Amino acid sequence: MYSKQAYIYDAIYAHQDYAGQAHRVHQLIQAKKRSSGNRLLDVACGTGLHLEHWQEDYEVAGLDISEEMLAAARERLPNVPLHAADMADFRLGTRFDAITCLFSSIGHLLSEDLLRQAIATMAGHLEPGGVLVVEAWLTPDEWREGHLSLDHVDLPSLKIARMSLSRSEGHVSILDMHHLVGTPGGVEHFVEALRASMFTVQQYIESFQAVGLDVEHDPEGLRGRGLYVAVKPLA
Repeated sequence: MYSKQAYIYDAIYAHQDYAGQAHRVHQLIQAKKRSSGNRLLDVACGTGLHLEHWQEDYEVAGLDISEEMLAAARERLPNVPLHAADMADFRLGTRFDAITCLFSSIGHLLSEDLLRQAIATMAGHLEPGGVLVVEAWLTPDEWREGHLSLDHVDLPSLKIARMSLSRSEGHVSILDMHHLVGTPGGVEHFVEALRASMFTVQQYIESFQAVGLDVEHDPEGLRGRGLYVAVKPLA
C-alpha cells in the first residue's frame, strides 16, 4: 500500500491541516478518556505527520503496513517506536490510553469480517477507559462513480500531477491513481490502485459494539467523511 508514492506522499498532502486535525482529536480524547495513562498508538500512521504533533501531549507509537511509509516516519520521528504490522491482527503486547486510525485508512480492510477483526484488535490494545478514534471512508451513499480528480504539486525541484478515476466492484471502491512525477533527475510515471470498502454507518457502529465499546458517530468528522469515537468501559 502506497509503496510507490511514499516518497512523494507528504508533498501531495501538504495542504492537509495535520496540526488542526491532531488538536481536534486530542480534544476528543481528553473529553472521553477515563484511563489514567497517557500512551497513544496511531494505527496506519503513514509518514508520522499526526504523531509529530501528538508527541507533545502523549507517549506515542505508530503502526503501518507499508515499510516505505514507515521509513519516512522513522526519519521524521527517530525516537518514536514504529511497528510494521497489519491493522487487522497486530499484537504489540501492551495497551494504550488512546488509539487512532485516521485518513480513512480503515477502508483498506476489504470485508466486514476484517473490519470487525481490526476493531477487536484495536480494542484489545486499549486500557479500560481508553479511547479509540477512527476516521471512516466514504459510505455507499456518498460514493461518486466515474468521478475524475486531479492533484498537483509545483515546487522548484518537484512537479507532480496525480489523476484518478473512480470505479467500484461491489462494496469496494477503486481509485486508479496515475502519477506523473518530475525531478531534476527525470520524469517518472506509475499507477497505484487504491481499494477501499464502502461500509455503512451501521456496519461501523456494530463493529464497535460487538467488542463492548461505547461509540459515538460524528457524521462530519475531520474531513467530511465521518468520525467514530469509542470508549472502552472501565469495568
